[in-house]
Amino acid sequence: MRISARADYAVRAALELAAGQDSRPLTAATIAEAQQIPHKFLEGILADMRRSGMVVSQRGGRGGFRLAKPAEQISIADVIRMVDGPLVSVRGARPPELYYTGPAETLLPLWIALRAHVRHILDGVSLADVASAKLPDAVADLTENPDAWTNP
Repeated sequence: MRISARADYAVRAALELAAGQDSRPLTAATIAEAQQIPHKFLEGILADMRRSGMVVSQRGGRGGFRLAKPAEQISIADVIRMVDGPLVSVRGARPPELYYTGPAETLLPLWIALRAHVRHILDGVSLADVASAKLPDAVADLTENPDAWTNP
């Protein structure tokens, strides 16, 4: 699985909004500066987030963006899907749309298992979890293996 720059920026922007959820709306410029995201790129992402209903915008001197619902109710998967579509696809198709034959036939259940695992982790972690630095135990446990931090 590969996380696109767009998905990474969208998650980081959503986390800024989650961290400031109880304060006034944040401007795109404030989020861009805090997360070192190119401002113009972030404006497009925030517009998509607004159109999807993930954030709401407010105009004026005290304007900016807010999450449309509590951070506890928005998973990391929700944000990634909003900008990039399905979490796991093969050649742009979802695993159930694929068909293999012969020795490759077992690839389909492998891709489906991968999809289920990724969904389980990313659907199980909310913006609030990450913003408060309190990952669910099952996710935090996966990071304890030193091999998780290195590339083979």
